Amino acid sequence: MAHLNPEALLRERPTDDLVRLRGRSIVAGVIGLVLMAVGWTVYGLEAFLQSYLIGFIFWLGITMGSLALLMVQYLSGGAWGMVTRRIFEASTRTLPLMAVLFLPIALNLPVLYEWVRPEAAADPGIQTKAAYLNTGFFFVRAALFFAIWGALAFFLNRWSREQDETAPRLPGPRDGRFRVLSGPGLVLYVVTLTFMSVDWIMSLEPHFYSTIFGILILGGQGLSTMAFTIVVLNALVRFRPMSAVVEATHFHDLGKLLLAFVMLWAYFNASQLIIIWSGNLPEEIPWYLERLYGPWEWVAWLVFLGHFVLPFGLLLSRDLKRQPRLLAQLAVFVLVMRVVDLIWTIGPVFRHESTIHWLDFATVIGLGGLWAALFFTNLAGRALLPAHDPYFEEAIAHGGH
Repeated sequence: MAHLNPEALLRERPTDDLVRLRGRSIVAGVIGLVLMAVGWTVYGLEAFLQSYLIGFIFWLGITMGSLALLMVQYLSGGAWGMVTRRIFEASTRTLPLMAVLFLPIALNLPVLYEWVRPEAAADPGIQTKAAYLNTGFFFVRAALFFAIWGALAFFLNRWSREQDETAPRLPGPRDGRFRVLSGPGLVLYVVTLTFMSVDWIMSLEPHFYSTIFGILILGGQGLSTMAFTIVVLNALVRFRPMSAVVEATHFHDLGKLLLAFVMLWAYFNASQLIIIWSGNLPEEIPWYLERLYGPWEWVAWLVFLGHFVLPFGLLLSRDLKRQPRLLAQLAVFVLVMRVVDLIWTIGPVFRHESTIHWLDFATVIGLGGLWAALFFTNLAGRALLPAHDPYFEEAIAHGGH
């Protein structure tokens, strides 16, 4: 690769193209919001909030997965992170929006969560968990989650902006602070994500518990984020400066990471199933009986085949991973299957006779339009490549590794 001018890379920004992408996001979001309003009117608040929770968890997953992968990249290095770092950063800066979008859930806890309702006082199984499952402590934990996530995203983005605004320099203490924060930051991410998954998803069925549920959600967030990043990078590679830097080797590496997350997600899900099935406890088995038999059985097969078997088989191909367009199309399919997986996880709590509802996808599109509009605004506000990173030229010179 020819020598690249860092200053030119910092100046080149496809602002008009990003504005067009933001405009399309707004149009999609408006359509989704209208459909959400129709769904609320026709089916009522309870059905609306059930679908809303699915959409919220999906987009929060990309926001939080981006924060995690950003910290992983600072610790591991590599060209794959140099060409995706600004996508991760722009995603993390949507966190204030996610805090606002959490309010409809927070203001309607009794509609979604059985342990909040008055009849929970007569349930011995729920009362044994009352010290943890109570509204006051729930809100304290939620505030703590957003505070920790927000602090990590704030400092990593602030230091990255300062790096762009200062002259290039050799690696030193100011560069090392990214790694110093990312190490404990990943620990905080795993801990807060574990409690978040218990609070916002697993407690929908307060009698159920799984010791690795948080890790399962972590794998899903990583998979969603990697698929989303591939889709965005494929769109950006048509414009400078990305067209001057990104090569097939970068997509090859991202494809391998996508394959790794597909396998990781499958491993975590198989582990939970084996642990719960072998334990055969009455508090845990009904969770799977509801999802593997009856109306939800076909969705379980769809998740197995579409979320694991098909992506796994296709991503074994080296040629596919080196073709950005094909890889991006597969990544879009993976994102759709991530939504289906969340519906399969959350939906049976409320729907015992029906399964996937159109309002689920309308909510994902509606909230996604708002999220993507802010994302592309964030992306347009910074250079697309961290050209002043002291490791940038070395990483790019060595291709996709």
